[in-house]
Amino acid sequence: MQNHRKTDRMLALAEERRLPVVLFAEGGGGRPGDTDTTSIAGLDVTTFQRMGRLSGLVPLVGIASGRCFAGNAALLGCCDVVIATPDASIGMGGPAMIEGGGLGVYRPEEVGPLTVQVPNGVVDLAVSDEAEAVRVARQYLSYFQGTQGSWEAPDQRLLRQVVPENRRRAYDMRTAVETLADRGSVLELRQAFGTGVLTCLIRIEGRPLGLIASNPAHLGGAVDRDAADKTARFLQLCDAFGLPVVSLCDTPGFMVGPDAERTATVRHFARLFVTGANLRVPLVGLVLRKAYGLGAMAMLGGSTRAPLATAAWPSGEFGGMGLEGAVRLGYRKELAAIIDPEERERAFEARVAELYEHGKAVNAAAALEIDAVIDPAESRVWILAALDDGPDLPEERGRSFIDTW
Repeated sequence: MQNHRKTDRMLALAEERRLPVVLFAEGGGGRPGDTDTTSIAGLDVTTFQRMGRLSGLVPLVGIASGRCFAGNAALLGCCDVVIATPDASIGMGGPAMIEGGGLGVYRPEEVGPLTVQVPNGVVDLAVSDEAEAVRVARQYLSYFQGTQGSWEAPDQRLLRQVVPENRRRAYDMRTAVETLADRGSVLELRQAFGTGVLTCLIRIEGRPLGLIASNPAHLGGAVDRDAADKTARFLQLCDAFGLPVVSLCDTPGFMVGPDAERTATVRHFARLFVTGANLRVPLVGLVLRKAYGLGAMAMLGGSTRAPLATAAWPSGEFGGMGLEGAVRLGYRKELAAIIDPEERERAFEARVAELYEHGKAVNAAAALEIDAVIDPAESRVWILAALDDGPDLPEERGRSFIDTW
């Protein structure tokens, strides 16, 4: 009870003075055997309410090392970002509570180890030890402390080689992100969860930014349920603390099919449209290759017109859906009428080539569906020019908190 009072005092000061909070969350939760209090159930403690009130108001960092259960885990889950060491076990109930509820007997290490909590998205950053956890916490907080005076840029000409000439070939989007950003400035959150989209904090010329990027190495860059959830929540984080967002788009669209629909994709995908439409911070869109259908629109705030500026590399290609699928649907009868399989394949490829030519980035720009086609090596300059002189965050607060998920 006294620890709750002490914690409440600190959280009240954090709210009053707008101070970031770092929570070292190790602990087993409340102690039902305490007798040095007049409390009946203790449900009137205000710690969890106070922690929740800070969401979106100040940066909240949670560090889990060792066992973190019950109330400790509840506070950890309120944080914007969760950092954990290899020995962390995180759960809403520890072994004693699990056994008390008649749910079996488990060792602490069996309840929420990192093998569970990293791929399921609970942990944003897995680190090697507590020293690294503190270093990463400091790095995370640094993105909310303004522009850094010193920075170093990688050779931007390397961006011209990121996208393969073969439009069907995958590539490493992280190479593009690392090359675009200031050297050593990339901090990727939830890397092992929702892997269809990368969510990173970066700097360009010392200026902190949020970045979302399609991942062509996973499902060809398609956005699935987990990727949509991760991206929408990351956009809220950037919006709450005034970080402009850069979106690198290369997606064939949303993941579809009966299996996908069993995961409630209609609702999860819509989070991207609702969140993107209500961003208060500037969004800058850059299409690296594919921009197809609703998935591409969601990556760009809901429309190619939603960002402050939208450009594409010369490798960009646009369409209402994937080109191959569009041909199979739109020319089904014509293709079926061709008896010879080889001739049918040639006709199919010819139609795809027509759509590809029609949807090239330069044609999208000429039709004013995007603003420009740029040299990849000029991406940093173009992004900063788009953001130049504009406020990062209006004074009026719109969003009161950041979703915990």
